[in-house]
Formats: sequence, C-alpha cells, structure tokens
Amino acid sequence: MSTETAATAAQVAALSPVEWAEARSRVYAAGLAAALPAVDRPLAEADGHTLAEPLTTRTDLPAFPTSSVDGWAVRGDGPWQVVGRVLAGQTPPPLTDDGSTVEIATGAMVPAGTTAILRIEESTRTADGQVAGTPRPAFEWREPGEEAYAGEELLPAGTLVDPALIGLAASCGHDSLRVRRQPRAALLVFGDELLTSGPPGAGRVRDALGPAVPAWLRRYGCQVRPADVVGPVADTLPAHVAALRGALADADLVCTTGGTMHGPVDHLHPTLAELGADYVVNTVAVRPGFPMLLARLVDGDGRVRFVAGLPGNPQSAVVALVSLVAPLLAGLAGRPMPVLPQATLAEPIPGRGDYTHLALVQFDRAAGTVHPLRHVGSAMLRGLAGADGFAVIRPGTSGEAGDRVPVVPLPLLPGERVAQS
Repeated sequence: MSTETAATAAQVAALSPVEWAEARSRVYAAGLAAALPAVDRPLAEADGHTLAEPLTTRTDLPAFPTSSVDGWAVRGDGPWQVVGRVLAGQTPPPLTDDGSTVEIATGAMVPAGTTAILRIEESTRTADGQVAGTPRPAFEWREPGEEAYAGEELLPAGTLVDPALIGLAASCGHDSLRVRRQPRAALLVFGDELLTSGPPGAGRVRDALGPAVPAWLRRYGCQVRPADVVGPVADTLPAHVAALRGALADADLVCTTGGTMHGPVDHLHPTLAELGADYVVNTVAVRPGFPMLLARLVDGDGRVRFVAGLPGNPQSAVVALVSLVAPLLAGLAGRPMPVLPQATLAEPIPGRGDYTHLALVQFDRAAGTVHPLRHVGSAMLRGLAGADGFAVIRPGTSGEAGDRVPVVPLPLLPGERVAQS
C-alpha cells in the first residue's frame, strides 16, 4: 500500500459516524443527482420501473359515451319501436326519430340522439313488439372525460409502476411507458472463511449473503444476473481491486459484504482509494449495522457508479441495505425519498445510546401494532426471516409500549406497495 493510500485509510478511520437520518438523506441526494436515463418499455415489461415522465391521457376517458347497463337506448317518450342493436366495439348510427330505440350492451357506444337508457330488467314488451318502461332520472351512461380529459396528468414522474398503473396506462391508449432504466447491480462477497455449500464447521461459516443480497436487490428493482455475484474474493488487496474494477465495468451499484473495518484483511477502504472513489457516507451511527459505507466513482465521461459496503454479519448487512441502498436506489430511479410508515409498539424496545436502534419487528395488522422479535443478533438471521421491518428508535431515546415510531419496511416484490399499520 502506498504512503498516500495508508494516510487516506487513517483519515477514514478517524471519521465520526454519520447520524442515521442524515446518512439516508445524503445517499438519496447522491442517487437523485445521478438519476438513471429514461427508456421506453412496453407495458408488459414496465412493472417495477419508475415513471420518467408524467402519465397523461391520449384521449378523454372514456373517449365516447358508453352505456353503464344492459338495456335500451331510447329517444323521446315511449313506447319505443326497436330499430336496431348496438354491442361493445361498434359505432352505431344516430337515433333520429322520437319513439325509436336500439338494444344496447354494457360498455357499448351510446348513439347520438339518445335521451335515456332503460334498463333491460325494468323494461317490458308490448303485444306489437315495442319496448315500454320508465327510464331512471339519472343518466345510465358514462360521459366522455368523466374519468379524465385528453392530456390530463394522472400520475407524476417518479411514480412506481405497478399492475394498476399498467392497466390505467393501457386504458389511456399507451402501448409503452417512459421509465427510468432499472439499475444494474453486482455483489462481491469478501472473506476467506466463507463456505458456499454444505454445513459450517472447522472454523468456517456458510456464506448467507451471497444468495440473499441479490434477492433483496431485485426486490428493490435492480437487475442482478447470476454472473454478477462473485466470491468469496481472496483476502488480498490485488484481488479486491481486480474484483471491484471488474464489477464496476457494467454495474451502476456494487454491493460488497465484509471488509468495512480496518483490520489486517479488511481491504475495502484501500481498494476504494486505489480506484479513486469518494465517500458519500462512511460509517453510520446505527446498531446493528456498524460499520457501513457508500462510495461514489465518476468516470472521465461523467458516468457515476456507487459502491455500498455492507458489514459481514448478515443482519447488519440487511440494516445497511435498508439504510443506505434503499434511499440510493430511490434517487437513481427518480422516486421521492421513501417515507417511513408509523406503527405503535406493542412492547418496549430499548435504545442504543447515541446510536439509532433498528429493531426487528413483526406487524400485527389486526391490532395495528408491531412486536419486537427474538434472535436479533448481528450474525443471526432467524429473527429476520419472520420480520416485516425495523422499528426506528432514535438516538438518546427508548421505545415504550404504546409509542408511535417509524418503521423501515423490508422490501417486497417489485411493484408491491408496503402495508402500513
């Protein structure tokens, strides 16, 4: 390691941890400043993306008057002489004569000249085949523009695309959507002590993050291929530099596991110095999850990429994901900063002094409360497997039963909305 690199590492080690909420704000701003380019995606491929421009209507909704019921489109007073039939998908001729009617199906275009629609179940037929009955006072059809007018903004840029939005876009006449390109992510697993198959033993532990982190990243909307997961990377500086340089060639975000401290085989900080990265956040005052980092690299052509250093302990790594990676990805997608839902504590949760405490909890949706879980050590995953998120206990406080606290939800599948208690 060069003298300059060693000095940089020493300076890094001396930095004070950033307060948790401030760290989230910083990484979100960094992501938003580097928001990914807009691309066109067919509706069938848009789920989980983010709108890059507002969703507007191409026509009035509905585009023409449509019947709300099965019945008779009539003109004037009855009884009415049947002169035709109109089904959905047809363009009917106008009703020009008083006392005339056409049978009409739900969703069909209402003929010009119609003065009322008589429901089929409220009609009768006379001996000579005419239609009789009393139409309801209210119109039984939808007027053009009743839902929206042509060119009206329905949803703003930054809205997450889900199945409901896709259906709305189709009803507006869109075949594709202008969305942010999804981030490409990679994972580097550090640690010679890790096994990638079989049970742990003989001083070696099974790598839990290599299989799990890509799945979390996909739930945040990233594209992660099997080839993008590399490791365990040898515990040498040249191996770390080569692995990170290779991952950054294609990825917008590279997550690493372990190596965020400054021990004899912790090479992440020297690697970042070697590659010319600058820190957006280096260490966060949060427990569990210490230490974590987010660094940024800028190419000569202005291309920005990020490295998220996740701790090696599995639960701490997930805390780093929800703390730093989630707001970063929201910024890259041009979405608003995630707003944390509030929930009521069913039981007390201790504070962690000057650090924010992210406590694993499970929602009781019937009661509208959250319950802290057991088995929540930094190296444990049993509690995480049954959790819905993390209750946020702010520095210098503790959570008492009945307190309303923010909750950081764990990511769901792309496009799903987070349930709030």
